[in-house]
Amino acid sequence: MCESMEEVTQAVLAKNDGLAADLRDDLTRRGVSVVNLLSSPGSGKTELLGRVLARAVERGLPVAALTADLATENDAHRLARSGAPVKQLLTDGLCHLEARQLRGHVESWLPEGTSVLFVENVGNLVCPASYDLGESLRIVLMAVTEGEDKPIKYPTAFGSAHLVVLTKTDLAGPAGFDRAAFEAHVRRVNPGVEVVPSCARSGDGVDTLLERVLAVRDGAPVHRPPLTPRPHTHSHEGAEAGLVS
Repeated sequence: MCESMEEVTQAVLAKNDGLAADLRDDLTRRGVSVVNLLSSPGSGKTELLGRVLARAVERGLPVAALTADLATENDAHRLARSGAPVKQLLTDGLCHLEARQLRGHVESWLPEGTSVLFVENVGNLVCPASYDLGESLRIVLMAVTEGEDKPIKYPTAFGSAHLVVLTKTDLAGPAGFDRAAFEAHVRRVNPGVEVVPSCARSGDGVDTLLERVLAVRDGAPVHRPPLTPRPHTHSHEGAEAGLVS
């Protein structure tokens, strides 16, 4: 009897969730927090992440970064300017990262003593939203140039975020960006989630973002989004629970 596409998808996600849960437990024992960064292409997340890494290095914090793309090592070269350990992860055409890929790089590369691993996911707000990587913190980023209604166009991504970061705020005026409308759309899919405004060019929001990450590393409670993935049961039921137990 042939399985339906839905059954195949659920089986793939269930396997990924199991691997992610094991990876999270292992990293927790090692004192490592994973920050999963999701956005569409062109949001400015690489530039902002580079600023955050540089600030962490200035403070002597043991951080590292994995950056994922379908091709090229351009982003790894950009992020390496921060002085933090950085590795490129090429997905060979896959539009998202999965827990098995992250585990392989954690086991073979992660520098000893790292306390925060930033993972820059593939530029895509659809597929990556469904895959738990074993992260402690899921951050969804959006530029003011992308339009106020992005959160309701991509409800799974924004609805599964522990933190939302608004980027390129220096362009809000020229873009005619309506901040109030944007925040209303965010609240519609993820009530109570914090929105951090940022501008990599000026450095605005960099310290705030780093402090939020460090707070989670140090055990601060995490916002519980309504659509956060959790390990699937045998009946493949979805549920409303956070990535961090």
